[in-house]
Amino acid sequence: MAEVGPLWHERHQAVLLDRPRQWVVGAGAKHELVFADRVFATLVHLRHGVAHDLLACWSGVDRSTVGPAASAVAST
Repeated sequence: MAEVGPLWHERHQAVLLDRPRQWVVGAGAKHELVFADRVFATLVHLRHGVAHDLLACWSGVDRSTVGPAASAVAST
């Protein structure tokens, strides 16, 4: 995690900077799950097919937070 986390963050920031900005810097929703929690949710969902509802309950966040977090990690 210590090696992959910063690399993923740099790639994610590069993708964000490649498209035109629609809002001011710092606007919008903040990530409620840290990188390690995102990876855990993604791996459990992909490996065991656990529903986002259950992953959200385990993580203590809303279901709408888990879906995009898992999709972002799985797509990179």
